[in-house]
Amino acid sequence: MDKKIINLYADYKQGRTNRRDFVRKLALVAGSSAAAMALIPVLENNSLTASGIKQNDPELISEFIKYPGETGDIRAYLSHPREGKKFPAVIVIHEIFGLNAHILDVTRRIAKEGFLAMAPDALSPLGNTPENDQQKAATLIRGLDQGKTVKNFVAAVKFLKTNPLSTGKVGCTGFCWGGGMTNQVAVNSPDLDAAVPYYGMQPTADDVAKIKAPIMAHYGANDPRIDEGIPAFEEALKKDKKEYQIFIYEGAGHAFNNDTNPDRYNEKAAKLAWSRTIAFFKEKLK
Repeated sequence: MDKKIINLYADYKQGRTNRRDFVRKLALVAGSSAAAMALIPVLENNSLTASGIKQNDPELISEFIKYPGETGDIRAYLSHPREGKKFPAVIVIHEIFGLNAHILDVTRRIAKEGFLAMAPDALSPLGNTPENDQQKAATLIRGLDQGKTVKNFVAAVKFLKTNPLSTGKVGCTGFCWGGGMTNQVAVNSPDLDAAVPYYGMQPTADDVAKIKAPIMAHYGANDPRIDEGIPAFEEALKKDKKEYQIFIYEGAGHAFNNDTNPDRYNEKAAKLAWSRTIAFFKEKLK
């Protein structure tokens, strides 16, 4: 399919453009309004991101569930291999834009690697992530109670520890806002077995002392606001003799893993960080 059409659809699904502008631009690329309207069902039913994993991949079982959190029931997307009875578990924490199609895809990618992957929706207390409205989601997330939100994600660790599909080993990864939240889960959950924050805000030195899980942190070299916290973070990790790895990817900026955002996605950095992440989880959650 034409790359322009794929990018237009990605912008629409990620909330960077509204439906009216999406249809108008699609009509220009497709040649007519009729052609655009014929394309939309195809795009919706066969939605793929760069990973190439369909929403209804036959090798996976994927569904929305609820688990008990600090603020009540938390909606989450759960995905795991169809074959097998128990799997090591990984929590996937979304960016500030909420539980969107990109994060659902990342969750399926992790499931394809043999994990029980679960992506909670931080906006569950407010009625879940608004569909196709990225900016509204970001505004709502900025207004969340930080302490209660951390506890909602910590509750996901407890839920997966005892889930009948889980081996009892639980890791956590997250991106941007979710990277910072992954660090907070590591701080506040002594039961967490591994944490992989992507370009997330670092915890304070006092909080680093509370971390039990081994850490693998990924950063883009062109991300000054986040990167300024790396030296103090690493110093605290060393001082407290924590098990950690920090990787900084030259040429990559913030959100380099997001393959639905052409302006930020860095394929080389994303693939290398992903391979390291999966290997880390397979080692620490076995």
